[in-house]
Amino acid sequence: MSTLNINQDFLGEAKAFLLDMDGTFFLGDRLLPGGLELLELLNRRGLPFSFLTNNTSRSKLDYIRKLRGFGVSEEDARVFTAGDATIAYLNKYHAKKKVFLLGTSSLMESFSAGGIALSDSDPDLVVIGYDTSLTYERLSVFCRFVRQGLPYIATHPDVNCPTPEGLVPDIGAMMRLVEASTGRRADVVIGKPNPGIVDALAEEWGLEPEDLVMVGDRLYTDIALGKTTGVKTVLVLSGETRREDLESAKYLPDLVCENLADLTRYLSN
Repeated sequence: MSTLNINQDFLGEAKAFLLDMDGTFFLGDRLLPGGLELLELLNRRGLPFSFLTNNTSRSKLDYIRKLRGFGVSEEDARVFTAGDATIAYLNKYHAKKKVFLLGTSSLMESFSAGGIALSDSDPDLVVIGYDTSLTYERLSVFCRFVRQGLPYIATHPDVNCPTPEGLVPDIGAMMRLVEASTGRRADVVIGKPNPGIVDALAEEWGLEPEDLVMVGDRLYTDIALGKTTGVKTVLVLSGETRREDLESAKYLPDLVCENLADLTRYLSN
């Protein structure tokens, strides 16, 4: 076990927990140590929690099925994704606008189910998600629309996604390719560390962001939420971030744990 500083009092004062999934709760098809034990402890103490992920390559239903496959109960498999947050944003600020979406079929289905009109030929704006089925043809079309000046939205900023085989390019890497080709960055980036994704859950629970603890494996998204929203943060070293990354980190966590089993031991003390 290893901490960034010796004061973990905030854990005892926490009223709810936000749990990242990829690299935190599981890695690929492998459940990471301590996940189920942490949920059991939070339930025993009556602390609400939700899984919060930036990964938009899967739908909420996909994630719920995956969590259930790891032994998470139906009641505990509560998931809020950057895709959900993006759909909410589009319905609020771009209602009835047509969207060219660079994303997986799962994300497209989620957008359609959320009332978003998709168009490949005559969109009003473009959205980029984590597209693991990316083709050069669709990427070229996307860049053409970006060059035309259409509003450009990204579901989240993650540069890499942790897998059992190592890190693979995530949406942030794709966005840099688009920028190199078009000269434009996304106008709006949804998902962690955007505060909206936390505010929605805090409001649902009747809590303030300061009452929440975010647990995740990425410094620039999960841990950056501490800066953008005021939540307390716990970094686990089971995913993207290595301990040596902390030396040059812009955002530092309140606590560093090897994994969720490590965190569960802290909470049990």
